[in-house]
Amino acid sequence: MKINLETMTLGGGCFWCTEAVYVQVSGVLDVESGYSNGHVRQPSYEDVCTGTTGHNEVVKLMYDPATISTREVLEIFFVIHDPTTLNRQGNDTGTQYRSGIYFSTPEQQAVAQEVIAEMAASGVYSRRIVTEVLPLDNYWAAEDYHQDFFARNPHQGYCMAVAAPKVAKFRKTFSRLQKP
Repeated sequence: MKINLETMTLGGGCFWCTEAVYVQVSGVLDVESGYSNGHVRQPSYEDVCTGTTGHNEVVKLMYDPATISTREVLEIFFVIHDPTTLNRQGNDTGTQYRSGIYFSTPEQQAVAQEVIAEMAASGVYSRRIVTEVLPLDNYWAAEDYHQDFFARNPHQGYCMAVAAPKVAKFRKTFSRLQKP
């Protein structure tokens, strides 16, 4: 039996926080922190932090659409970050923290645009949604020390202050989608 997996890449602020949530999602088989949609080849974390590479801190998800739909992946995304702040998530500022959905298929693009349109029409946010929806481009995996950062450093100050509340919000809002 062949499993048809999909890949989607999301920028929702610091990749440590986004990764911390998606590793707990049923049907998400792999989460990799990285950098995408910039103009520099093989940027380092230090390069990306300057804001001059055009890259976004992202997580690349490999998921089984038979277990979790693209819509559900995106519903989680919109709950765990603020899609109305341009180039910022909380105290993290710069283009590397922009809200972005980087699709791998035209179907993912259509679902992303549909979800954004529905949210905008619903008035769930008081400000305009600024999430960019673009094809994945120029992706590079982040350095090893960024992978599984929250799991390895749960008591680090940033993880406790920023990542842990996002994980708690996911668990409360999407308990049905949490891995057993």
